[in-house]
Amino acid sequence: MPSSSAVRQQIEAALALRIPAALTPRPRIIRPVASTGVAELDALLDGGLPLGAISELAGPECSGRTSVALSFVARMTGSGNVCAWVDACDGLDPESAAAAGVDLNRLLWVRCGAVRQPAQPGAEPAFRLPPRYLVPPAIEKGLHGGGFGPHPRTEGKGISVAIGDFLRPEQLGPRCAEPQSRPKLEREIVAPVSPRSAPGANERRQAEKPWKRIEQALRATDLLLQAGGFAAVVLDMASLAPESVSRVPLATWFRYRAAVERAQVCLLLLTQNGCAKSSGELLLRFEAGEPRCDEPAVFTGIKHRVKVERQRFAPSRSNILSMRKPPQPETGTSWRTQSTWAGIR
Repeated sequence: MPSSSAVRQQIEAALALRIPAALTPRPRIIRPVASTGVAELDALLDGGLPLGAISELAGPECSGRTSVALSFVARMTGSGNVCAWVDACDGLDPESAAAAGVDLNRLLWVRCGAVRQPAQPGAEPAFRLPPRYLVPPAIEKGLHGGGFGPHPRTEGKGISVAIGDFLRPEQLGPRCAEPQSRPKLEREIVAPVSPRSAPGANERRQAEKPWKRIEQALRATDLLLQAGGFAAVVLDMASLAPESVSRVPLATWFRYRAAVERAQVCLLLLTQNGCAKSSGELLLRFEAGEPRCDEPAVFTGIKHRVKVERQRFAPSRSNILSMRKPPQPETGTSWRTQSTWAGIR
């Protein structure tokens, strides 16, 4: 009777053309990691975020996902690497990124959905007064003030009209010494307006349907991964609705997974819910931050908590396999952030 190893070799030889190594388990891939800058999170992940893989940072607003991403990018740019931030929500604050330690000279910021209004020739900026308000009127011959004003009798005319422009209609009272005219109310007929012809309809459609910005962000990310030269690429879709992000086909994430493995790039996805599925190697679930009030009536910081929801290849802590069931590792951790005014005084 042939042994099990011989039967196994016969089966693999028969299926070699269709399924190579059908009964041989694939070796575990232990990827290099990069520190996130948060000591508690690095201890939980055994060093940091994996390189050459897709890592997802999912959670609600004010949960700390963007802070962790900025801390990670700050570590990467501080070591001389170039990173990219694809902002599908147009919500990145460069001042906050610089305050977190990010080298802006080594960060490519791709803003999706930001429309630049073309400057019209001869148009004056909104913050400047027209020249007619800065130039004094021409001097006219007269008796009052060298001719700069009309007769005092005519200065009082039109005051009630000018004051009425600044006050709301419900605040206006009866005017003195003026006949009151009752306006005739007519029935207002509103014709249906096509959403395409209405002013600002394009902006409203983009706000209601953010798929245009998502598609632009996906194309930009694809170009960055194919071009290479970036140590980390952050795809920020944190402020978009989960039902809009879930429309991204799984083939896109699978293509990104193959690209980051080939280029050894760390791709970070900032979303509210995980969307990469099996293409993502690490999924961190952030919980809503808890405010800290260490002093009475003073906000001193936020307490963050994160849980590892999925980790495909976790490095083994020992090469010795025990016959007993090993204890389950800790899957969550927490850390605290401190406000600037709560430091040393």
